[in-house]
Amino acid sequence: MIYDHLVVRYGELSLKGKNRRHFESQLFETVKRKMRPFQELNMSKHFDRIVIELNGQSYEPIVKSLQDIFGIHSISLAVRSENDLEAIQKAALIALNEAMEGKKTFKVTGKRSLKSFPVNSMQLNQEVGGYLLRNTEGLTVDVHNPDVNVKVEVKDTGTYISSKSFEGAGGLPIGVGGKAMLMLSGGIDSPVAGYLTMKRGVRIEGVHFHSPPFTSERAKQKVVDLTQELTRYSGGKIKLHVVPFTKIQQTIKDKIPSSYSMTIMRRVMLRITERLAENNHAMAIANGENLGQVASQTMHSMYAINEVTNMPILRPVITMDKQEIMNLSHKIGTYEISIRPYEDCCTIFLPSAPKTKPKREKAIRFEQNIENLEELIEEAVNDVETLILEEGKSTDETFDDLL
Repeated sequence: MIYDHLVVRYGELSLKGKNRRHFESQLFETVKRKMRPFQELNMSKHFDRIVIELNGQSYEPIVKSLQDIFGIHSISLAVRSENDLEAIQKAALIALNEAMEGKKTFKVTGKRSLKSFPVNSMQLNQEVGGYLLRNTEGLTVDVHNPDVNVKVEVKDTGTYISSKSFEGAGGLPIGVGGKAMLMLSGGIDSPVAGYLTMKRGVRIEGVHFHSPPFTSERAKQKVVDLTQELTRYSGGKIKLHVVPFTKIQQTIKDKIPSSYSMTIMRRVMLRITERLAENNHAMAIANGENLGQVASQTMHSMYAINEVTNMPILRPVITMDKQEIMNLSHKIGTYEISIRPYEDCCTIFLPSAPKTKPKREKAIRFEQNIENLEELIEEAVNDVETLILEEGKSTDETFDDLL
């Protein structure tokens, strides 16, 4: 059987009331951008779905690409028939035979949105289900837990029959939740945090702190590659802001007690990220902090560090254990990049005994040892290097564009 359509169903969008039309439009624009490599497709947006006409193209790469888009609940392979009962029955039989290999039970789920169609939803179940039983052998109906569910949906544009569906990414369409700056270290946690932030409809821009010569160009390239991988889910492009951090880190090493150097460093990073957020019209900061994993991520540390910004800080992985984060990292394709053995700036000058319960008052007092701190922050913000990573474009091409 050649499936001729894909039916893309929305997830949470159905709950969004007055915002629903805006959310659906955002999703449709993302789908259109994502489908640009598949030039023969025809797409149309409807109240509760997007219908894609395949025009003879293989569905596998299209489904795989659609599964990266937030806001999609499921993608169903479908065959379209005219709104005629006999045509519907014949198409349903083809769909059932395609899906029943090695399976024994089925049910029909009919839905008549076109009220002028003379057969209602309950009758549709009976008429199509009876036809399928009469024209197959060894199959039985199980309305509670079938091996195959044959969905028959009568619309004004035709009837769509599907028997196989693929899970979508869920969440909300990119662009409906504002923008956040993602503090991207190069480890396992922060790319996962970026993925989860985007899943709530938030656009992200990356912020990476680079300290040459203590951190290498390969460490920077790792973060570029991570950002590139995240563009699969971004609906197009992601900006990456690379902050020169060497001078600030050396100053912290020279003037701050080693036990508080991590706390002060994180406070300065937040200040810089907040400045970049303001410059780029972002409303929040996202990071990969996970409660209790390392010294800078205890509740006491967060209390001492957070004081420097009033901007909301999103911590999507804060309650996840490390294995959960690693599993998701594998799923989204960032794990193998994250484990490349190149140090980021958080691992250099690492004190042997960092404070796990730093006092906010002490952090403020120690910070005053850096008399020109505001000047150093301003200099770092002014010297930021901004890269634009685009889905489907190699990172080598990105750097070539900047030369």
